[in-house]
Formats: sequence, C-alpha cells, structure tokens
Amino acid sequence: MVLSTFYILFLFWFIHLSQRIFYSIYFWQIKEYRLDRIKGDIKKSLKTLLPKTVALAIILWLFSFVYLGKEYIFLWDMLVSSVFYLLGAYSIFTLARRGWKFPKFTKKALLLLLLTFGATIYLSLLFIKNFSLFIVITEIFIAIATLLLVQILQVPTLFIKKLIYKKAREKIKKLKNLAVIGITGSYGKSSTKEFLYAFLSKKYKVLKTTGNINTEIGVAQTVLKKLKPDHEIFIVEMGAYRKGEVALLCDIVKPKIGVVTGVNEQHLSLFGSLDNLLSAEGGRELADSLPKDGKLFLNGDNKYCLDLYKKFEGSAPLGVRAKIYSLSNKLLDSDIWSDSITVHKNEVSFLAIDKSGDLAHFGANVLGKQNVQNILGAILVAKELGVNFGDISDACKKIKPNLIGATLKKGKHNIDIIDSSYSSNPDGVLADLDYLSIFSNKKIIVMPCLIELGQASSKIHEKIGKKIGQVCDLAIITNKENFKDIEKGFNSTKKNKAKCILCNNAKDAYSMITVFAKSGDAVLLEGRVPGGLIKMLTN
Repeated sequence: MVLSTFYILFLFWFIHLSQRIFYSIYFWQIKEYRLDRIKGDIKKSLKTLLPKTVALAIILWLFSFVYLGKEYIFLWDMLVSSVFYLLGAYSIFTLARRGWKFPKFTKKALLLLLLTFGATIYLSLLFIKNFSLFIVITEIFIAIATLLLVQILQVPTLFIKKLIYKKAREKIKKLKNLAVIGITGSYGKSSTKEFLYAFLSKKYKVLKTTGNINTEIGVAQTVLKKLKPDHEIFIVEMGAYRKGEVALLCDIVKPKIGVVTGVNEQHLSLFGSLDNLLSAEGGRELADSLPKDGKLFLNGDNKYCLDLYKKFEGSAPLGVRAKIYSLSNKLLDSDIWSDSITVHKNEVSFLAIDKSGDLAHFGANVLGKQNVQNILGAILVAKELGVNFGDISDACKKIKPNLIGATLKKGKHNIDIIDSSYSSNPDGVLADLDYLSIFSNKKIIVMPCLIELGQASSKIHEKIGKKIGQVCDLAIITNKENFKDIEKGFNSTKKNKAKCILCNNAKDAYSMITVFAKSGDAVLLEGRVPGGLIKMLTN
C-alpha cells in the first residue's frame, strides 16, 4: 500500500472507529457498566453494539481468504479501502449533523477510552504490513474488546465498593439519633424525595441523596462525604435492577421509615420476573428491613403497593405500622387524601385531608396531576414526624419546579416546551400526556421507545400509542424497537390528520417541529430525546 494512501485510509478508519468507540462507551455508561442490564434486553443490546458494519466486515474477512494471495493483494486493499473511506465519510457526515453519541467524560469513561484507543492504535502499528486485514478484524471485535475491558475494570471496582459500603455502615451505626427514610418504587422516587426534604427541613436538619443518586455506591459515598453528626434525618432514594439490591441499601443505611411511591413494569426484563421486581422496587425488601418500631408509607392508588399494604398488615413485625395515601378516600380507608385538584400550566393546587379531619390548601409550582400523589405521600410522612400542615403548605409553595421532574420553557417562535427528558417510565409517560392535554393548541410529543419492559413491552407501547393518539397532533418517535406497537395504538385512536413519525436525528426532528408548530403550540420532550434537540428548540 502506497504510504500516502495508507495515511488517508488510517484517518478515515480512525474517524469511523472513534464513532463506534464513543458510542460503545456511551451505551455502557447509560447501562451503568452492568452486564445484567445488557442481558435484560439482549436483542436490542446486540443490535446496538454490533451494527450492520460488523456483518459487512465479516463478509470482507471471508473474501480475504480469496484475495490475500500475492496476485490479488492490490484488489483486496482497494476493496477494503473503498469500504472504510465510505464509512469514514459517513461518520464525518453524522458528526457534522450532531449524530454522534458521546459518554460523560468521567474518570472511568476516560480510562476506558484511553485503554480502547491506546490498545487499538498500538496493535494497528504492529500489524501495519497487513493493515487492511487488521481494520476489518477490528471492526468485528471492537465491541467484544470493550466488553472485556469493562469487565476487567469491574474487578478492582467491586473490591473498592465493598470497602466503601463497610465504612458507610460503620458511620451510620455511630449516629444513634439519626432517622433514615428509605424511598423506593418504579416511579415518583425523586419527586417524593424533594417534596419530603422541603417539608422536613422546616423543623429538622436534613440530608438527602442528590439528583439521581440511588445506587449502593452513590448512597454510601453520600454517607461518607456529606452526612454530619448534626443531621437528624437522612432521606435516601433507593433504586434497583435486581432482587436484593434494595436489601443491600437497607443493610448499609438502616432505615426506620420506608416509602413506596408506586410500582410498574419498568425494568421488568432486568429483574427476570414480576416477583423479583416486587421484592426490590416493589418495596418488600424495604418493608422487611424496618425495625419493630418502624413505619411504612404506601401509595394506595397503586395496586402493587396496596397488595403490599394488605400483606404487610397481616404479617408485620410487632409495632411496625403501615399507612397509605391516595388521591381519593372513596374506595380506600386512606390516612390522607386530596380534594378539589386543579391543574394549570405552571402549577397544581388541591386540598389535603387526613383521618383526623385536619385539612389545608396546597399549591406547588410543578407540572401535572401526578405530583399531587407524591406531595400527599411526603405530607403524610412529614406530619408523622411532627411538621404541621401550615409549615408544610408554606414549604410546598417555595419548591422550585426544576427539582421535580418536568419543566416548562418558552421555546423558539413562542412554542411551549415541556422538558421531561430526565427519565421515562410507562406511568410517567401517561401522566405527562395527561398534562399535555390541558394545552389548547396543537400538541407534539418527541420520545424514544421505553426499554427493559420485558414481555410487557408490546402491550405497554400500544397503550402509550393510544394515549398519544388521543392527545397529540404529531408524534415523533426516536427509535424503532417498539415503533410499530406505538403506531398501532396511535392509529386506533388518532385525531384527524394526526401523524406518528419515526425519526432519530435531532436536526430532522427540529425541522419537523418548527414547520408544524406555531406560537402557542406545545412540545413534550419525553425521555432521552436526540442530543441537541432541547438546545435547538430553546436557544
């Protein structure tokens, strides 16, 4: 191969390889570097990590057995060069259109990138005499190489984690006057945590886990770095992807109060069965970890929480009490419920009433009726800990909407942008669509298909599609895995002239929205939408 031709090929190959490596690390990062999360949706994971270019490379590799004879080596180089010139050019094109996916450049991600790029470049120099064959083989095995590096790094990571857990346990044990509140569930955890923090801070010195920190390592590090001897209450959000993970969190922080916000099929494929999901996210492990004088608070509007309430009441340790909160007390003997709910674009308001007949008016600058449920749960816990209705109502008014899920922004051309891109689950999508329905002009949703729903995936996506068809004039779905299920539901209930479109490019989605929408129309951005779309719509 002529030297100048080699340098050009190396450049185009390296650009294409960079796109694949960045995407691979990004994918592992959003899966929290966990092999079980890959296994939970193995079909989609394989499609993501092994793109069609791998099949093309395998064909080229097979051809190599024919073309690598000395008399054919030039033809082989020309064939491989042509393919990777095209792949490199396409990567440049997608980069220009902001189509690349980049990981957050954490220490772990940077180390993986350094090891992957370093090893690949080093090997390319070793095999420089047969570079065409090397880049073909690299295209096939780069995903496996990244997998191996991720797993190798997990060995020291696991040892360090166990040491951190031990130190966190020891610190918690020393804080005899600390009350720990554990919050788990499939949805509503973060919102309930923020409401409860605001309410309890009126009377106590409170620490909470920040942002989306809800894993064992995140909670343990919070204990070691932020928990002080003068803290009276520690609010811990507890997430899980496997049976036993909430139990491990409880073993670290020893909660005295438990809250289960609501349970659905989100992450069902990771848990492997509904029973495993109900054990962890469903609150059984949290309930079982409570001491004899502990208290458990459950969402009475959720069937799984209600089942746990009935079972827990029948077999609870002596002294443990369970209470429920719900939007209404017509069907349940709730400990607290709401009345006169009003939902506006920028706020919700309602009356909260408890069993004693105590009531108060509450207003919060948050989006959607679903927040009433989360506020009620936080009110019930706060009242149990001695905070009165008046102080809770005052704290509720001061909560900043950016802390509680979705936010409403003014976009270009005076379009309302509802940014609910923080996370996505079936109940959350339906709740956000309910909120979107209060807008009077044209309504648009941009969302990906949901992940890790297991066997329930098709049914749930069809249900979401039906709701989209009832509410929206335009739906832009950003990946194809369950697009047909959404489209099926959408077509069964859609408005006249409403459209459901598959589009995974930020610029194309932006063009569709700006052509379709005008001043006063509303756009809901649900879940992980294409990178850059939020900035395009709001800047």
